Amino acid sequence: MLDKGRICGPWNTKTAIQGKKNIEMHRFVVHGITRRRKHPSPWVPCEYIFGHKDLKICKDWFQHLISCINNESGRPKNLMVFVHPLCGKGRGVSNWETVYPLFARAKIKTKVIVTERAGHAYDTLSSLSDIELKAFDGVVAVGGDGLFNEILNGILSSRHKVSYPPTPEGFGYVGSSDNCEEQTRNWVNFSKPTPDSGNAVFLGNPSKCDDQEPLLSTSHPTELEIPSNSTKEPCIGDQDNPVSFPNDWFRLGIIPSGSTDAIVLSTTGERDPVTSALLIILGRKVSLDIAQVVRWKTSPTAEVLPTVRYAASFAGYGFYGEVIRESEKYRWMGPARYDFSGTMVFLKHRSYGAKVAFLDTPYTHSLTASAQDDITGAQPLQSRWKKPRKIICRTNCFVCKEASTSGQNPEDVADNSRTICENQKWVWSEGHFLSVGAAVISCRNERAPDGLVADAHLSDGFLHLLLIRDCPLPLYLWHLTQFTKKGSDPLSFKFVEHHKTQAFTFISSHDESVWNLDGEMFQACEVSVQACRGLVNFFASGPEL
Repeated sequence: MLDKGRICGPWNTKTAIQGKKNIEMHRFVVHGITRRRKHPSPWVPCEYIFGHKDLKICKDWFQHLISCINNESGRPKNLMVFVHPLCGKGRGVSNWETVYPLFARAKIKTKVIVTERAGHAYDTLSSLSDIELKAFDGVVAVGGDGLFNEILNGILSSRHKVSYPPTPEGFGYVGSSDNCEEQTRNWVNFSKPTPDSGNAVFLGNPSKCDDQEPLLSTSHPTELEIPSNSTKEPCIGDQDNPVSFPNDWFRLGIIPSGSTDAIVLSTTGERDPVTSALLIILGRKVSLDIAQVVRWKTSPTAEVLPTVRYAASFAGYGFYGEVIRESEKYRWMGPARYDFSGTMVFLKHRSYGAKVAFLDTPYTHSLTASAQDDITGAQPLQSRWKKPRKIICRTNCFVCKEASTSGQNPEDVADNSRTICENQKWVWSEGHFLSVGAAVISCRNERAPDGLVADAHLSDGFLHLLLIRDCPLPLYLWHLTQFTKKGSDPLSFKFVEHHKTQAFTFISSHDESVWNLDGEMFQACEVSVQACRGLVNFFASGPEL
């Protein structure tokens, strides 16, 4: 409600007036959303001012509109917000100050926590009781992909009970055991989350996280314990019923403030804090696949100790991991150390011996060069095979909808490995690789406009496994530079293997490199990874490209 006065407002105010403009009226304002004229995607707030000479009529309309808004069940009422104060060159606090009035105007209650150290968000969320968590409709990260990864692991660490990923016969570990009660104590190291910037000199690390960089401790690793998991579905009215994932009511969101913001770009198509805030306020929701990564061993001689981590965008070994590890030597250089480290790792041109087994399913397609081919050439695959047409994930994507209505029951969705173990067929790939990576989503960013995998979908239940075999340095540079060109196909080289799969296992006989999980280092020589379809809900409506 507004004071009595004339109908007037700023340039973007739209008016609906009964009578003459010069007379004073009782007024109320409706806050809405519109699009900028010169750019079709970013949303901006606008105001609609209504007036009438009768105060009762204004109040009746006001109460009726308030009632309609309150009856929209999808809109969040209470949110927990983590603000990273030093992410993206210190943009976290300023971005939150920009969008907070929108949340206040929409009467959304927010509990704001400004992070003070690495692992702050993880510790807070993992220590929350289910009763405390049920008081919120979701958690929002004002930061980049690194802060979001910390929130993701903090929530899922004790609330996502699922069998370990399936493993090939003869691997030696039970990957699909249903006896998760024995898996009670695992450990996660959040001491060295990787800052945003990764290997930005080439294509931009798809999950660079300098949003965590200023808060890191490089000398005292902090081991954070993951307690045993829970399988029951949440019941909002029953506080004794534990929260578990996936569910329909809890959502995660990001107000983009990092250096790349690959998750936001892949889910909304825009890197705009106001647009993301408005999507959160309206309660827009999409399901996101999450990669469950199980580390069996940290080194070839280490004991078998399964450790679970989750990644929302990318998991990579070799080149991607070495850029992270190399950058730790040059912390005094600030953000420039990532460009420098990326160049150094590239010039070393080191390959890593490994074996990778991926799960072949009826829906799996593989775009690979034959292992017997001469991988020193650069002949694109399309000259020998007709490649399937790429279907890009967009708003109301029919591929994601078909996956969500594929006939799986709720138990199968909660325990993905139980579904993909049926009629499983494993395909092995062995050799020396420059990098081994798995993209959960497209991983779009400003340096790679199409991302690592242009046709990766948000919730189809698949990973895109990328195996880059050893090749001459100029060809590898050619491959990397293709990511910077929109519409190019960097995966069509003969030394590149691209497999769309639901799970894979990686084995290295040497302690040569580290894994990059959403930009955070993860020491492992044997890992199993599976896609958990639609594990979390995200405040977005899909990429509007």
